[in-house]
Amino acid sequence: MKKIFLLIFTVLSLKSYGQKEPLKIGVVGLTHTHVHWILGRADIGDIQIVGIVEPNKDLALRYSKQHGFSMDLVYNTLEEMISVTRPEAVTAFGTIKAHLEVVETCAPKGIHVMVEKPLAVSLAHAKKMEALAKKHNIHLLTNYETTWYPTNHKAHELLKEGKVGELRKVIVRDGHRGPVKLGINQEFLDWLLDPDENGAGALMDFGCYGANLMTWLLRGKKPLSVTAVTQQLQKENHPKVDDEANIILTYDTSTALIQASWNWPMGRKDMEVYGLTGAIYADNRNDLRVRIAEGYDGYQEEKQKLPELEAPFNDPFSLFAAVIRGKIKLKPYSLSSLENNMVVMEILEAAKESAKSRKTVQLTP
Repeated sequence: MKKIFLLIFTVLSLKSYGQKEPLKIGVVGLTHTHVHWILGRADIGDIQIVGIVEPNKDLALRYSKQHGFSMDLVYNTLEEMISVTRPEAVTAFGTIKAHLEVVETCAPKGIHVMVEKPLAVSLAHAKKMEALAKKHNIHLLTNYETTWYPTNHKAHELLKEGKVGELRKVIVRDGHRGPVKLGINQEFLDWLLDPDENGAGALMDFGCYGANLMTWLLRGKKPLSVTAVTQQLQKENHPKVDDEANIILTYDTSTALIQASWNWPMGRKDMEVYGLTGAIYADNRNDLRVRIAEGYDGYQEEKQKLPELEAPFNDPFSLFAAVIRGKIKLKPYSLSSLENNMVVMEILEAAKESAKSRKTVQLTP
């Protein structure tokens, strides 16, 4: 039955990047609502979902009805799914704390892993995951929504070209009105609002975006110091975790301000990049503005509406497949890379320590 369904589930007349066979992927967990990204993805033919790990059968049934996959694909444990389906790679859509267990199970078997942001629940977990990935020679990628924003890539390109001069300041704002106010399903809320399972609140959930982007813009450079202030503005909705985090990163010639919040009136993921002679505003996924300074407070402004990125750089699972198949090689400290996200984890760990101690934390080079 499962074999018959899999033939229906995947179009085998592949067109993507000369790939002869789709990448066999297992989906580990359904409690992270980013899982709709892979379940509702167009059938490009570059990947094939061979199994789904989710012990909560009520949740699995709801999503099977929504996305049209067979319950024959659903397994209770990762070990069972691997034994039956032999995936080449897995994508983790459970708790952030569970990322380590996924890597511990998959890495020794040579199974590649992609996790949802952030990489791990703590720096200690991240170091264990890094060691396993390197020991067993697997790809370990981290997926962020903003990795696929054309505006961020254009900002990176313009900065590299010197369009606004030498970098001095970056402001990254991410978040929404809060998971409870958004009406996120209970299975997600159960761990998203748990500091043990998620690592923190808005600081981890949205602070990771700015750390990831800044590490990319500076080609892997670590900040000299991290200062963070967290607040709990919706205690009734988020009693155990922060919902407001402001993180300042200092570098030798620049500064970054990361504003991660579950208190914005509307959802946002935007970035401002300031150089000596101008500024770049990545207002959202597709809208970009560039201002070149004139006089004291004047400027010339250029607006751009950017098209989507070219495949496989427009989709996390296409990129994952292309990397594993050797079609592309990630550049050092690129957004999805392990080395970038190890720096992200250092920043987040320092931010948590700073918020708790109310002191600036110095990072070692």
